[in-house]
Amino acid sequence: MPAIRERVVPRSARHRPHRTSVPPTARRTSRDRGGPWPYLLVAPAVLGMLYLLLYPLARAVLISLQDFRLRELITGNARFVGFANYQTLLTDPRFWTVVRRTFLFMAVNVVLIMLIALLVALMTERLGRIWRTVVLSSLVLAWAMPVVAATTVFQWLFHSEFGVVNWALTSLGFDSYARYPWFAHGTAAFAILVILVVWQSVPFAAITLYSALTTIPAELHESARIDGADAFRILRSVTFPMIRPIVMLVLCLEVIWTFKAFVQIWVMTKGGPGEATTILPVYAVQTALSSQRYDLGSAASMVTVVLMSGVLVLYFRQMFRQENEI
Repeated sequence: MPAIRERVVPRSARHRPHRTSVPPTARRTSRDRGGPWPYLLVAPAVLGMLYLLLYPLARAVLISLQDFRLRELITGNARFVGFANYQTLLTDPRFWTVVRRTFLFMAVNVVLIMLIALLVALMTERLGRIWRTVVLSSLVLAWAMPVVAATTVFQWLFHSEFGVVNWALTSLGFDSYARYPWFAHGTAAFAILVILVVWQSVPFAAITLYSALTTIPAELHESARIDGADAFRILRSVTFPMIRPIVMLVLCLEVIWTFKAFVQIWVMTKGGPGEATTILPVYAVQTALSSQRYDLGSAASMVTVVLMSGVLVLYFRQMFRQENEI
């Protein structure tokens, strides 16, 4: 029988330690993992952000706890009064009227924004490439338009003498709208502001929802059609459950954005006529500037921050839930 050769291992290799493959991430040195340079590079941006965000908030909280009017603004000496400003604010019937109007304004805008944005997203998904590009480009252009410019355009559209809206309605036979003063009527001014805010907010919501719709596998819709489901049943049982996290995130963002709408109202009506379009941010500015009660204006701003914090909690909760699902 042939002799079985024994494998001879060199002496130098017998005592050589066995090397295992080490992933690249495990080869990082302690200097790469915990060096001070990343923190030093990020520190200026973090400090600047904290100063720009936290200092105004802390200053507003301090003013809301003081007797701070025009004299205190000039002299810099303010008397600490505790929660007296909040007591004055919360016992004012006008304040609660503004709060109810704020929530009404927010609810109407958010419902219209989400409904129109969902319809636009569903329509865009079913269009061809050319028309889809046209719709998405139009949405981006409308979204990129500055707020003040868009508000000024709406003022021109609804101008009592030279507005396109009055001209169009009069041309259609509605003679009662000749030189109709839209901004002199509270309900009309409120409706114009709702149209403006919805027009500015729909593009972001529609593009985001359309992006979510593109992630749904086409096989799910085909299976539902084979099972006999109609379009509404597919939307309710297949499409909406798949995009529900994105819908909730967009809903929270729209609540925040419409709740703090200020520029559109201030440029167009300044809260008028009367107080028909006065919401909490406008009320805070009116109280601080017109009445020179900077303490009450700061207190109204802090109440607004507290009310918005509840929406922010819901927003972050949905965001973290979505990250866990991914």
